[in-house]
Amino acid sequence: MSNKLFPKGREGILDDTISISGDVRVMLIKSAYTYDGTDVYVLDLGAVDNGRTETLSGKTYMSGIFNANDTSLTALAAVASNAIILFQHTGNDATARLIAYIDDPMSGLPCTPAIGQMVNLNWDNGVNKIFKL
Repeated sequence: MSNKLFPKGREGILDDTISISGDVRVMLIKSAYTYDGTDVYVLDLGAVDNGRTETLSGKTYMSGIFNANDTSLTALAAVASNAIILFQHTGNDATARLIAYIDDPMSGLPCTPAIGQMVNLNWDNGVNKIFKL
C-alpha cells in the first residue's frame, strides 16, 4: 500500500489552482503503472487508463479529510488494475491535474475486469476516508 498525493496536486489544492470542490473524477489504472511523483497531468500517465468515473458527488472536506460518495466506472480493457488516480477534470488530459494515487485495498480493487464491466469503488470508511491533507 502506497497511497500518495501527487506533489503538484497537493500544491494545487493549497494554492487554489485545483478546486477539490469542483469536477474531481477517478481513473482506474492498469497495473503496469508505477507511481511517479513528477507526473502532473493525466497526459503524463501514458496509456494506463482503464476507465473513468463521472464527477464525484457528495464531497466533504472536514478537518482536512476528503471524502465523497462511493462511485463506479466502466472498464475499458480486460487488464489487471490495482490502483485509481483522482484528478481534476478539465476536458483535456493535457491540463487535467493529478491529485492522488490510491492503491489501498478497497472494495473493487485490485481487479481484472472484463471489457465493459462495471467496477464499483467503495471508499475507505476509516479515519482518513479518501485522503487527508
